Amino acid sequence: MIPLPGRTGFRILAYTSIALAAIGVVLPLLPTTPFVLLAAWAASKGSPAFADWLDNHRTFGPAIENWRSRRAIPLKGKWLACAMLCVSWSLLFIGGAAPVVLVMTGLMFSGLACYLLTRASC
Repeated sequence: MIPLPGRTGFRILAYTSIALAAIGVVLPLLPTTPFVLLAAWAASKGSPAFADWLDNHRTFGPAIENWRSRRAIPLKGKWLACAMLCVSWSLLFIGGAAPVVLVMTGLMFSGLACYLLTRASC
């Protein structure tokens, strides 16, 4: 059993992560799924009730279960994420971001897209 201060830290991480996931639904540069998965992991360590709520949530639950059981990401989610990465990079380019920012962001986005596209689909 994790001591109370540790559980409190995991709870804070879980609640913060799910808040960031909710914000990520509307902001193209902030991903949703990684924060949901982080929230599920942290909640399992610090708040069994919150973990149970996430696992049984109609929106978050299936994504968490697919990741836990098969490390799978929905095909629609993969393509939407890749499209949003392209849109986000394009906005940086059009906005006149510094070349170093464009290169670093492009490399990071390319790596993320490769990771997403090589995961199993569900």
